[in-house]
Amino acid sequence: MARTPRTPQDPALAQRLSRRTALGVAAGVPAPALIGAAATPSAAADAESASGGHGRGRPVLPEGRLGIQLYSLRDKVSTLGFAAVFAELQKYGYDEVEYAGYTQGSAGAITLAQLKQVTRDHGLNAIGSHVGYYSNDPNAYTFATNLNKVLDDAQALGLKHIGTASGPFRYGDTVDAWKRAAEEFNTYGAAARKRGMKFYQHNHSEEFMFASDKPNVRLYDVLLAETDPDLVFLEMDIFWAYAGQFRFSKQVDGTPRPFDPLRYVLKQPHRYPLFHVKDGTKDPTSTYGYRMTDVGDGDIDYKRFLSEVTRKSHNGRRYHHWQAEHDNPAESFAFARKSSEHLHSLRERCGD
Repeated sequence: MARTPRTPQDPALAQRLSRRTALGVAAGVPAPALIGAAATPSAAADAESASGGHGRGRPVLPEGRLGIQLYSLRDKVSTLGFAAVFAELQKYGYDEVEYAGYTQGSAGAITLAQLKQVTRDHGLNAIGSHVGYYSNDPNAYTFATNLNKVLDDAQALGLKHIGTASGPFRYGDTVDAWKRAAEEFNTYGAAARKRGMKFYQHNHSEEFMFASDKPNVRLYDVLLAETDPDLVFLEMDIFWAYAGQFRFSKQVDGTPRPFDPLRYVLKQPHRYPLFHVKDGTKDPTSTYGYRMTDVGDGDIDYKRFLSEVTRKSHNGRRYHHWQAEHDNPAESFAFARKSSEHLHSLRERCGD
């Protein structure tokens, strides 16, 4: 089993990361178990029966917290429009959506007010959206170049979270470069907080690499240590975190430095309001150690991951949001349906 990540071998960084962790532990006391019904009990029953069953008991997936990242359905949005896609998601038992931009090449023009309305008309909660971090174009729609416009739009849509899927590589891959990016993230987080929103960053695997100038310091640890936990939040893409585990379990000199993505979350659960639930089949011949697949068809243990996070976070079943995703599904509606069925089928014994 992978060990808990070591403290970075940089005294000042280690002190800040230790403080961040202490805050996370304080926020992560177990909450009382909350027993909720699955959003799609018939679909869950069918999926459980078809798969041989996952046992009876409390649903691992919290009620009302299943979403989907709309990037996974970009082909359908561009050809059918948001309303048709949302109608399907409603049938599949989804509660929330995370936007991937506000048009996605939608069939027919759509305004923010119309997008907000069509989302609500289908019983869906818009939980967040991805926006670029920076651009060399001063007029680009990014946090760095158009912060007020980005926040204006998010506020108009009623979003509670607004974030970026860009890595903090704007100034490079050194410790100081990431400190500089972290300071900008703090600025965006403070501006978002003033409007009642949380700013978040979504990871890929590269965030778990080691700094080029200090090869014993993991860059993700710099991000955690240098950002204010009250202003900057994380959306862990679980697939890419496991890919990072595969790619960066050793330092450049070969020194073992394994880590467990789940341990990162459990140390500071309050910093992870959002997750991307993305699955993969193990393949050590692949660059990333996994081949992406539909949720439920891979090797990532989501029964354990969701159960641990919701049980060991303060108010865990109401705080976190789980967004199904696949970067390039073979058939996007089939992916959405299967993912919902699988996640709703997962059960844990109440005495566990």
